[in-house]
Amino acid sequence: MHRVAVLGAGSWGTTFAKVLADAGRDVTLWARRESLAAAISDEHVNPDYLPNVVLPSSLSATSDFDEALDGADAVVLAVPSQSLRENLRVFRDALPAGVPVVSLAKGVEIGTGLRMSEVVERVGQIDPARIVVLTGPNLAVEIALGRPTASVLACVDHERAVAVQMACATSYFKPYTITDVIGAEIAGAGKNIIALACGIADGLGLGYNTAASLITRGLHEMTRLGIELGARAETFAGLAGLGDLVATCWSPLSRNRRLGNRLATGVGLEAALAASDGQVAEGLVTCRSVRDLALRHRIDMPITESVYQVCYRHLPPGQMLGYLMDQPHTPEVVA
Repeated sequence: MHRVAVLGAGSWGTTFAKVLADAGRDVTLWARRESLAAAISDEHVNPDYLPNVVLPSSLSATSDFDEALDGADAVVLAVPSQSLRENLRVFRDALPAGVPVVSLAKGVEIGTGLRMSEVVERVGQIDPARIVVLTGPNLAVEIALGRPTASVLACVDHERAVAVQMACATSYFKPYTITDVIGAEIAGAGKNIIALACGIADGLGLGYNTAASLITRGLHEMTRLGIELGARAETFAGLAGLGDLVATCWSPLSRNRRLGNRLATGVGLEAALAASDGQVAEGLVTCRSVRDLALRHRIDMPITESVYQVCYRHLPPGQMLGYLMDQPHTPEVVA
């Protein structure tokens, strides 16, 4: 697996392209805008998303996706979750046959309730055995700066996951493999919702007990939904679940946590989004699609519901924790 095409030049797509280049791969990054592709290729920097990170000279960029895909041994999809379907309709006829397709998007599609790998399979007409999901603690800026992290590659074909693992492992990026794609994706989607809740709680000054309670009960919500959909409980106790959840809920680098902080001020959703500088907080949309999935399967997810109420039903952020504290008293059970 020598030549890799990365489709999407946001912060995470650019970061993973850097990881692959540092691992010795020949990497071409596709950017929608020609000016951004030129900056990456000529100046070795992504000025829009990673302005303080020097990119390897072996990493090139183009705004022509046919050029990016030409001769690729693997393809990485690094577009936002809710635009994945639209982009796949454009890309699919140019995708090389038989190669691994790595999905970086974390979310559940609105309307269909499909996980990202399911969108890739159906819209891209790709065998699930070729689809590898990358998840885990993936704060892009830290990884781009070479700070050590462990992540997870999930694929129903374990050998395929191992091949991608060998292609992207570096001194600072340590990928592990699992076959539980469902668990990896539900964990990756759910943690963004819980991070929004933690950001709201932090913005309200509610302290560490509140944050710890939200993280722990959020993990419980995610696990229950995942098991209902066919995931394994142990996935949620690992890097894809607890690891990613802690990083996203705790770090000031988390876009979802920062959006929650802004919502806590009471400015409203539009104003909070306007201050986000174009960065996508996936939890905002995912709270709708995961809520729909939970209702469809009759899984109680009160934190997800409370975030949905704040974002879309005008529940004052200050009342979110009251909503949660008023839930019926039940035993604490392990999924």
